[in-house]
Amino acid sequence: MASQIALLRGINVGGNRKFPMARQRELMAELGFEDVTVHLQTGNIVFADPGTPPEHTARTLEDRFAADLGFPVDIMVRTRDELAAAVGANPYPEAAAEPRTLHVVFLAAVPADTAALDALDPAAYAPDEFRLIGREIFLRCPDGIGRSKLAAKVANARLGVPATARNWNTVTKLLALADG
Repeated sequence: MASQIALLRGINVGGNRKFPMARQRELMAELGFEDVTVHLQTGNIVFADPGTPPEHTARTLEDRFAADLGFPVDIMVRTRDELAAAVGANPYPEAAAEPRTLHVVFLAAVPADTAALDALDPAAYAPDEFRLIGREIFLRCPDGIGRSKLAAKVANARLGVPATARNWNTVTKLLALADG
């Protein structure tokens, strides 16, 4: 069965914007979604594809979650095939051997304005590097993301679309869950 994957932005991080996994499952069930798996506390939900476009699914979830939680939650939804395509598009395949060094920033849409990213001089941030491919930014930080000046610049880039990041371990685990 085909799956969709919801990636929630900024929940259960640092004790803020709490949204327990059990409540995530409950709300998904209340909305009629089936075969729901919640992976980790930070908002990764894999569920049976309801047959609606991912953008429609995202809006449905955003509306219901905001009503239930009392604060907005940006949600990026990908189909299983879209997630697999993102994994296949990884421009840093050697980094997959050290998954802590590789992150994917999922964007709600292809950004119309990439000037903030285009202005970044890659040489100034070496060995860190990034590449925008469609609706994903691949970010490779060999010395770790916590000390990366490039990661901070990418995170703060004004792209005009909601975004959320996941490390490579999480990305590949979500694909495995979607594959059942």
